[in-house]
Amino acid sequence: MKAHTLFVCQNCGFESVKWLGKCPGCQAWSTFAEETRIRSTKEKKKSRSAKPVVTLLDRPVESYSRISTGINELDRTLGGGIVQGSVIMIGGDPGIGKSTLMLQMLNTVKTEGDILYVSGEESWTQVYMRARRLGIEQKKISFSAETDIEALIGLLGERNPALVVIDSVQTLFHSGIESIPGNVSQLRTCAGLIVQYAKDSQVPVFLVGHVTKEGNIAGPKVLEHMVDTVMYFEGDTQYDFRILRCTKNRFGPINEIGIFQMGASGLEEVANPSELFLSVERSDQSGDALVVVMEGNRPFIIKIQALVTKTQFGMPQRTATGIDHKRLNLLLAVLEKKFRKPFGFHDVFVKVAGGLSINEPAADLGICMALISSLEDFKLPAGTAYIGEIGLGGEVRKVSRLDERVREAGRLGMQQVVIPLLERKSADMPKGMVRKVSSVGELL
Repeated sequence: MKAHTLFVCQNCGFESVKWLGKCPGCQAWSTFAEETRIRSTKEKKKSRSAKPVVTLLDRPVESYSRISTGINELDRTLGGGIVQGSVIMIGGDPGIGKSTLMLQMLNTVKTEGDILYVSGEESWTQVYMRARRLGIEQKKISFSAETDIEALIGLLGERNPALVVIDSVQTLFHSGIESIPGNVSQLRTCAGLIVQYAKDSQVPVFLVGHVTKEGNIAGPKVLEHMVDTVMYFEGDTQYDFRILRCTKNRFGPINEIGIFQMGASGLEEVANPSELFLSVERSDQSGDALVVVMEGNRPFIIKIQALVTKTQFGMPQRTATGIDHKRLNLLLAVLEKKFRKPFGFHDVFVKVAGGLSINEPAADLGICMALISSLEDFKLPAGTAYIGEIGLGGEVRKVSRLDERVREAGRLGMQQVVIPLLERKSADMPKGMVRKVSSVGELL
């Protein structure tokens, strides 16, 4: 065995024989770390024979049905359930509920064989205590604290489980790589072996991953490219709501979400988020506006709250919670330039009620109406929802999937829905509740 030294970028995995201040691959600074690789001096083994080539459409499908997790919101996010042989990665902030969700899923998943839960962060006693608190009753769950990837693959081959959960992938290591667990080389090697095992055995594997301070899964981006599905568990620890968002799915739609509420006995499904967010507080005060947003294939109504007050300093404040700060500045500039609203002399605070985050432009019209309502201190009409994107000229632009948004507003008892003028009215829209506008000025 012969050792050699490499410098590897911890952001993208770029390798260099010498240390570099700036990575040529991702242009990041000070990301190179020294690693020692062990190179075998023995003769290489003969390569194994290639797998047989078959005609794609003529091959009989042995098992194509999905496995239900027993949790409707999780099944929705996955596109209908777990696909055999798939590798699913779940990332999220510490304490957001990733391990809790995995244990609850193992308690309800519809599998015939045994289930293996691998934890490199907690002991058997710690996992047992959490399982008792969550009311886990599934007797087929086995536990292992193995973190050596080669030993773990051997263990999986012996036990042949029906489902595997690894919490977390950053704790795994390969003995042939002399670097700490969680390193780029360790992550890439361990994830590659797990993916190969899942495809060969047709056993689905869940990987729990840590996230960086930027909110991305720790490790090189290639880690997300290797797996089949990537989901992020989002939410503010100050609120009870949690959103499971799918950002990559080879077997279903992306940007699908599942909504949960953290309770004393674990995560609870939220089947109707609109009623939940609106039932918290349906006050009619200045600065409140209702908008209909789409998260994946699901429409729901949320409240935008704005507070506009005269500034006490030379530079007015701009604070946005739950919406993009740059988007807020753009809308303020449009309102001040096109409609002569003096926001330049006021502090502006905007937040999405309930601790949610939205990033689609269909909420622009509702944000503008909330800002103007707070600035001029008047209440918007009760039971009115706003849908529309705002252009740089103050015009209200078309949005996608308008019919579904309007139907959701009608189902929740909205009396009026304001939509863009250029939208074609559908027969599915409730009669008498749709009002079309071409610009913000028509509503003022």
